[in-house]
Amino acid sequence: MPLSNNSNIHPSTFLLLGIPGLEAIHTWLSVPFCLVYLCALLGNFSILFIIKTDSILHEPMYIFLCMLSVADLIISTTTMPKILSIFWFRDRKIYFEACLLQVFLIHSLCSMASGFILAMAFDRYVAICSPLRHSIILRQRVVQNMGLAIVFRGALLFSPQPFMLRWLPYCRTKIIPHTYCEFMALIKLACAETRISRIYSLTAAFLTGGLDFLLIICSYIVILYTVFHLPSKAAQLKTLGTCGSHVCVILVAYTPAFFSFLTHRFGHKVAPHIHILVANIYLLIPPMVNPMIYGIRTRRIRERFLRVLTSLHF
Repeated sequence: MPLSNNSNIHPSTFLLLGIPGLEAIHTWLSVPFCLVYLCALLGNFSILFIIKTDSILHEPMYIFLCMLSVADLIISTTTMPKILSIFWFRDRKIYFEACLLQVFLIHSLCSMASGFILAMAFDRYVAICSPLRHSIILRQRVVQNMGLAIVFRGALLFSPQPFMLRWLPYCRTKIIPHTYCEFMALIKLACAETRISRIYSLTAAFLTGGLDFLLIICSYIVILYTVFHLPSKAAQLKTLGTCGSHVCVILVAYTPAFFSFLTHRFGHKVAPHIHILVANIYLLIPPMVNPMIYGIRTRRIRERFLRVLTSLHF
């Protein structure tokens, strides 16, 4: 009897439903999900290969882009294989420990991705506002330390989450109405007081994504102030052009996150499958789109990619 109670309080497995209400078309939904994953893999591995093999691209902006690509690859691989197994094989079971690991990786890596985008904004700020000091301020050692600090911040702030979830009793249900294990989805299954855990989660999210976004906005306010004080229109447009790719990455990263937050906090009448779809867009679309943005807008990356494709073709 004690063993039965313990298994109810701490189940060995959970069941991921996928997208509630759309189970009948899971097989069809797997097609765009699979294409998104393949594009993310191809794009991010291409970015890493091209930047590593081209010494001209060994600049702070592209080093931070490599860090973002690594984070995007791990985020995609942490979630997408399990999502596809749910869609294709109805393999909904996920072990409790695997679920907790997925929670940690998703939240910590999303915070790292946000931090790398902030680091790229800092690079643009220095390059435009203090161009003569850019190479002095953003030395290789400084760039490496910034990357390590961002990784450490994400790991430190979100490492308590799996322990919080492990200490909670789960006596309601083992079914998670989602495509992957997410902190708030698991909190809702607990049959204990979870206010402290919820407050900690929101605080950690603000100290990473929220604070990063505010600092990015501040940096671009200063950048725009500097640009509009340049002497000629041509110089203003040329300088703004150097920020185009990064601005697109910011929009791709934070727009779905903003809508996901709104639907969770205020969209109580929104259908569950809309919640899940928005959450998946927030998590899975940026890893696919980010390499495309830099591949299309950065001439050297575009040329190297086309050269590699041509050599493979022949």
